[in-house]
Amino acid sequence: MHRQKGTPNIPQATVYEIVTRHKAGETVRELMEAYEKSYYTIRNIIKRTNKKSREAVPLKKSRGRKPAVTLQEYKHENKRLKMENELLRDFLHLAGRK
Repeated sequence: MHRQKGTPNIPQATVYEIVTRHKAGETVRELMEAYEKSYYTIRNIIKRTNKKSREAVPLKKSRGRKPAVTLQEYKHENKRLKMENELLRDFLHLAGRK
């Protein structure tokens, strides 16, 4: 397995233990003392595993408004838009604009 230059070779079982103990409520400093690793090593292990778990479940992004589902909803929206258009046209006429 290829790893970056300078990274410690920590077994997956140890990484799993670190992450589960951190999720159970232990602080990074407590884990640092228990495993005799630096603060940043423990913190990066936790961050890396959290990032991997987030990437495993992609979020579906919804854009815009949900479309009207039934024909009745389309008719209702069309009627509402016609009334709104008529109100705006009357307002502009009363305000002296064309």
